[in-house]
Amino acid sequence: MTAPKPSELAFVPFVSVENMMKLVHYIGIEAMLRGLGDYIEDDFRRWELFDKTPRVASHSEEGVIELMPTSDGEVYGFKYVNGHPKNIHDGLQTVTAFGLLARVGTGYPVLLSEMTVLTAMRTAASSAMVAKHLAPKGARCMAVIGNGAQSEFQALAMKAICGIDTLRMYDIDSRATEKAMRNLDKFGLSMTACRTPEEAMEGAQIITTCTADKQYATILTDNMVGAGIHINAIGGDCPGKTELHRDILSRSTVFVEYPPQTRIEGEIQQMPEDFPVTEMWQVINGTAPGRVNDNQITLFDGVGFAIEDFSALRYVWGRIKETGFYQDLDMVADPDDPRDLFGMLLRSGK
Repeated sequence: MTAPKPSELAFVPFVSVENMMKLVHYIGIEAMLRGLGDYIEDDFRRWELFDKTPRVASHSEEGVIELMPTSDGEVYGFKYVNGHPKNIHDGLQTVTAFGLLARVGTGYPVLLSEMTVLTAMRTAASSAMVAKHLAPKGARCMAVIGNGAQSEFQALAMKAICGIDTLRMYDIDSRATEKAMRNLDKFGLSMTACRTPEEAMEGAQIITTCTADKQYATILTDNMVGAGIHINAIGGDCPGKTELHRDILSRSTVFVEYPPQTRIEGEIQQMPEDFPVTEMWQVINGTAPGRVNDNQITLFDGVGFAIEDFSALRYVWGRIKETGFYQDLDMVADPDDPRDLFGMLLRSGK
């Protein structure tokens, strides 16, 4: 008897890093950021359908490894992701990730994908989608404090979704700023390299903080933030890591993804448990106010939530069939007789 051949259900589409990059270029970087923003916004509108839980984290002195699961009742998804700020000193990525989608009805996976590139894209798309609802009307200038791996994605998402055309950039390492400006040179943005965070914020209507050090830090102090600003604080994403002085939080209207997770990992870990926040899905659904006046300081305390990764995987799943930018992995043992897995194993040795 010949060895059994895998069934169609055994094969799972896998999007490698190479194919993810091909997909991004096929769609276009800014077009894909807009598409991801739309998918994330759509899933925020149906937020109440999803299973929600803070990510499962394993912390060490070096960093954190996390699993981020969710489901909308029909499809289940999770992301594996690490955050190791010290990696950069060894020539390694601070963040690596992969993710999976599966059908709830059968448990069979339907997509396995790299998510290092995709996480950078979805993080930026989430920031810009939120800023579309909260930033001052007509905002065109953004200060980017921290010019590492996430900065270019943030800049292009804000351009594609919010219309930002001017960047004022600062990093403690001037080489990071030079790198970011070089990478963004062909995208039609006006850019200024700044010597201090204060200089970077001159004339900016949006401030994005995306630093990597795993520590309580004060990247922005209270006196640096004027009225009417939107702050996109995305660097704080684990216990013991912040970027903003707590007095800024006290002056701001703070918006979050999922409070039980953000109170552990976000800027608001500095504040009392009853510190008031607004969930962003409620703003998008029109059940809670966003920006209500020109003097208000709005602050998005973004730590990243599983639903955003689910949205990003769902977007990729919907686009790969038309492109062929994937490989079929023989990933699921699916015998002809579901009761005879051992028999399939024996026949495979023939």
